[in-house]
Amino acid sequence: MVSTHEEIEVKYELEPGLDLPALPALLRALPEAAERGYREGDLGEFDLEATYFDTVDLRLSAARTTLRRRTGGTDAGWHLKTPGDAGARVEQRLPLGRAVRTVPAALRRLVEELTGGSPLVPVARVNTHRSVRSVLDATGTRLLELADDVVEARRLLPLDGAGEAAGAVQTWREVELEIVEGDRAVFEAVDAGLRAAGLRVSSSSSKLSRVLSGGTGAPEPAETTGAAEPAETTEPTEPTEPTEPTEPTETTEPAGAPDSAEAPAPSEPAVEEQTAPTRAESAPRVLEHAGPRRKQLTARSRAGDVLVVHLAEQVQQVLDQDPRVRSDEPDSIHKMRVATRRLRSALRTFQPLLARSTKPLRDELRWLAAELGAARDAEVLRDRLVRSVATLDVAPELQPADPAAAGAVPALVADQLGRAYRTAHDRVLAELDSERYQSLLDDLQDLVERPRFTSRGARRADKVLPRRVAKTFETLSGLVEHAYRAEAGAERDELLHEARKAAKQVRYAAEAVAVVFGKDATRFARAVTDAQEVLGEHQDSVVTRQQLRDLAASARPEVAFAYGRLFAQEEAHAAASEADFEETWKSLQAGRLHRWLR
Repeated sequence: MVSTHEEIEVKYELEPGLDLPALPALLRALPEAAERGYREGDLGEFDLEATYFDTVDLRLSAARTTLRRRTGGTDAGWHLKTPGDAGARVEQRLPLGRAVRTVPAALRRLVEELTGGSPLVPVARVNTHRSVRSVLDATGTRLLELADDVVEARRLLPLDGAGEAAGAVQTWREVELEIVEGDRAVFEAVDAGLRAAGLRVSSSSSKLSRVLSGGTGAPEPAETTGAAEPAETTEPTEPTEPTEPTEPTETTEPAGAPDSAEAPAPSEPAVEEQTAPTRAESAPRVLEHAGPRRKQLTARSRAGDVLVVHLAEQVQQVLDQDPRVRSDEPDSIHKMRVATRRLRSALRTFQPLLARSTKPLRDELRWLAAELGAARDAEVLRDRLVRSVATLDVAPELQPADPAAAGAVPALVADQLGRAYRTAHDRVLAELDSERYQSLLDDLQDLVERPRFTSRGARRADKVLPRRVAKTFETLSGLVEHAYRAEAGAERDELLHEARKAAKQVRYAAEAVAVVFGKDATRFARAVTDAQEVLGEHQDSVVTRQQLRDLAASARPEVAFAYGRLFAQEEAHAAASEADFEETWKSLQAGRLHRWLR
C-alpha cells in the first residue's frame, strides 16, 4: 500500500565549517515559548544511499517530481515527491522490496501522465552522511527536524548527451528543515534564525536537481539516451538450476592461437600463460590477469578475451568482498554472492569458448552462493516481515519509521528472525576459512590467469558472443510460454521461478559483453533486468509464504496471528506481480532490443 503525507521543508546552503545555532534559542521570541518548553533532541547520524529514477529526457524533473529508492536511516523505501499546495511537497512511499532498478508498478502508474509510458531508469546516485536534530516541546512531541547533510553525488546520465560514462562526483553540504508535528509559526521562527546565522536558501530545489545540473541550477533535459550501469539485486537462494545441455566438444586452441578462418587483428594482444605468484597464507590474494584490459576491447577482439576480462572482474569482486564479509559490513554478502552468480552464469553461457570443462568449477560456485544466500535470505526475510508486521492496521501517517523498535510484536519477529541470520552468518565465516573455499579461489585465479580457448573462443567477438546471448533468451522465452499455459498455483509458481533464473542468466550474459556491444547490449540487459526483478518480487512472495507457515508453527500466539494476516497480504502481492510481469514481458519483445543479437 502506498502511504502519503505532506512535506513542508526548506533547504539551505552553507560553508563546510559553519556551526549551526542551538535550535531552542531561535524560538525564544515566540509567544508562550516558556510555557511550551522548547528543547533540542539528537536523533543520531545516518548513512543514506539513494538512486533517483526518471525518463532519459528527465520528464519527472521538468515537472518538479522526484522518484527515488533510498536505503539507510529511518525512512528507507521508495519515495515519490510531487508539488503540493503553498510550496509544500506531497510524498508517497512504498517499502523497499527486493527490486533495486525496477520502479514498483504502484508508483509507475502514479507518474504515467508525466512519463508518457517511457521507461524509468536510474539517473543519479546520491550518498549522504546525515546528522539529525529535532525541536521538541515539553510533552516530547517532535515539532521540527533539522538534517545536516554532507553529500556525495554522481549523475548516471552522460553530461554531454553522448557515451555511457557517469558524471563526475560532486560534493557539498546542505541543511534541511522540515515540519514534523509543529506549526508554521515554529517553522518560520527557526527558518529566520538560520538565515540570520549565515545559511542561504538553496538555489536547487532538491539534491537531484543539483546533481543533474552539475551544481549550477535546474537540470536541462538530455538530448539522447544515456545508459546507466544496472544495479545489483537482492535475490533469494536458488535450490536448483535448470538442466544444462551437453557441452560441445571443440578443437582446443591455446590462448595465443588465432582461428584460421577469422584471425583477430594483429594489434590485438594475446593472452599469455604465466606462473601464478606464490602467496603467503596470511597475505591477501592478488589477481594477476595478464590479458587485455577492458578499455582495449572492441567487437573485433577475440571472444575469449572479452570473456576472460569479465571473469577477472568478478573474481576480483569476490576477493574484495572477502574481508568485508568477515567483518559483517553492510551489503558485503550480497555483493560477494552476486559475483559468484555472475561467474557461474558466464561459465555456463560461454563454455564453448573455453578449452577445459568448467562444470566442476560451476558446482563449487553454486555451493558458495548457497552458503552466502542462506545468510542473505535470512536478512531480507527479517527486514521484510518486521516492516510488514509493524504496519498492520496502522494508518500510513502513524506507521513507525523504525519498525524493529516500535511495538512488542515487531520486536518478537525481529528477535526470532535475527537469530536465524546470526546462525547463517556464522556458518559463512566457517566456510570462508575452509580448504574448500581456498581451493575454489585457486581454481578461479588459474582460470583467468592461464586461460585456454577453443577455436570458437579465438574468433572475433561480434561473430560469436551475440549468438550465445540469444540462446539464453530462447531458453527464457520457452519457460515463459510454458508458465502462461500452466494453471495458477504451485506449478505456475515453479515455472515463473525457473523463468526468473533464466532471465538472470540472459541479463548476466548481456552485461558481460556490453563492454564491446555498447548501448544495444545495455538496453537489452536493462529490459531483461526489469522482467527479472518483477519475477523476483513474485518469488519473494512465494518463499515468504512458505516461511510464514514454518515460522507460525513455533511462534508465540500474537506473532503467529500476525504471520497469518501477512500470508494473505503476500498472496495479493504475488497476484499483482504476475500482472506486472505480463506488462514487462511485452516490452521485452520489442524488435529494437534484439537487433544486435541477429
